[in-house]
Amino acid sequence: MTNNKVQYFGTGRRKSSVARVILTNGTGKFMINGRPFEEYIPSAATRLDVSQPLTLTETEGKYDISVNVNGGGLTGQAGAIRLGITRALMEINPDLRKVLKPAGLVTRDPRSKERKKYGLKKARKASQFSKR
Repeated sequence: MTNNKVQYFGTGRRKSSVARVILTNGTGKFMINGRPFEEYIPSAATRLDVSQPLTLTETEGKYDISVNVNGGGLTGQAGAIRLGITRALMEINPDLRKVLKPAGLVTRDPRSKERKKYGLKKARKASQFSKR
């Protein structure tokens, strides 16, 4: 098997989004759900957030990234992609953990939507109290 066919996988989750990330040796092509990275994530700030693990480890342009992401909104998906890239990079080189962990990229964000409770309008919102 040639070095070009080696694939590294990483799964990222955030809120209700799940991202399956595949890193292969290449030129830095970044596809999300079959669309280019810039087209899928229009916000420049969110794009910076997603590419943060690549910037910190100085691996930009070394790998082709293919992402399959579903569920949630754009920000949740971006967080899931970021975690997936981080995990795939750690699979390539476990020593990169020393760089990624202090930046807070290794930890999965546990915050998610709280479930709705019966008798309430939302998770915590109740109808207005009436004395009479």
